[in-house]
Amino acid sequence: MPRILLTGGSGFIAAHILDTLLQRGHSVVTTVRSGIKGQRILDAYPENAGSTLDYVNVEDIEQPGAFDKAVISEPPFDFVIHTASPYHFKSQDNQKELLGPAVNGTIGLLESIVKNAPSVKRVVITSSSAAILDPSQPTKVYSEADWCPITKEQALLGPANGYRASKTFAKSSTAMLSLGCIGNGPHGDVTRPLVLGPVLHHLDSLAQLNTSNQRIRDLMTGAARDACPPTGNHLFVDVRDLAMGHALAAERPDAAGRRFFMVGAASPTRRSPRSWLPIATSHWQGAGAGDYPSQGSYGFDNSVSKRVLGMTYRPLRESVADAVTSLQRFLA
Repeated sequence: MPRILLTGGSGFIAAHILDTLLQRGHSVVTTVRSGIKGQRILDAYPENAGSTLDYVNVEDIEQPGAFDKAVISEPPFDFVIHTASPYHFKSQDNQKELLGPAVNGTIGLLESIVKNAPSVKRVVITSSSAAILDPSQPTKVYSEADWCPITKEQALLGPANGYRASKTFAKSSTAMLSLGCIGNGPHGDVTRPLVLGPVLHHLDSLAQLNTSNQRIRDLMTGAARDACPPTGNHLFVDVRDLAMGHALAAERPDAAGRRFFMVGAASPTRRSPRSWLPIATSHWQGAGAGDYPSQGSYGFDNSVSKRVLGMTYRPLRESVADAVTSLQRFLA
């Protein structure tokens, strides 16, 4: 039974990855920032807790040696899937809140693996389309071959730039590390756009919802009555498909060292979440702002994920509808 370390296990994407890995027969240890979060994960899988599922505390991924103990296991780990990285657009200090945790956390994890976990065959890193898309080329068709050209100076200007840079710099920094001693090649990279779909992980309230699904929440609650919530990305992937992509990127021998752009679809109208409205809510009363720029919108090429991993993708309608269903318990 393959053994996997999954970082950031209480996050929206990681919760689905965990569910997929357990269904596929893996033994998983996930990192969390507190014992309370770890226990909630165990409580969600009573049949796995203590046997094929456990957790380890990593309170601050940016601290030197943060993962030194987490990567040590008996039996030892075969794979590591790294999802722990900040994703929000509320940053007041990009270096402290976005760049530092993303870059230092990823590099620190890989260094801990090299020092303390020689059994690890592959590391799969969750990235973002923010590390691919170039705002200056709005009509380009993007694939794994592309990189966001953001500079260090631009990275400090505004939360959106900070997030874009955090993903770009984290990936480029790991590419420069000497990681030949990790299994059959360096890490793999799963790059995703806006992620939608049902919520699995425990929430106390809608205020804790992940950034991507917050747009659906606002449509459901009526918080977005007067204007569509803006988004700079019209590409989507269902979180369940993304989770399967992570599992396959770890399991498939020919996935080693590759970068996968996992996109399910583009918004049918290539616009803002206005196209979600018929699916998401009956509360909508406005139809104002939110269109994409008039100069056009970009395309995508997800053929590598289909060819190498055998990926298939759910349609946008299914992702939004299932997200709504999972959130309705908070609105009862």
